[in-house]
Amino acid sequence: MTDATPPAPLDAPMVSVVMPVYNAQATMRRSIDSVLQQSHANLELILTNDGSRDGSPAIMDEYAARDPR
Repeated sequence: MTDATPPAPLDAPMVSVVMPVYNAQATMRRSIDSVLQQSHANLELILTNDGSRDGSPAIMDEYAARDPR
């Protein structure tokens, strides 16, 4: 398995997934990975931080830095 996301077919609809985040450091990697491993390639994941005081913002930055979308 590679980290590269296959290109979406030109007619594939865009799917937006909104994930609210509040002190979710313990579970958010599993949640994000689950969304990113879906077979539908034309998707965007929107993470919304609601004032987390744990390591959630750093995890969000890490995923944003390694995903070219």
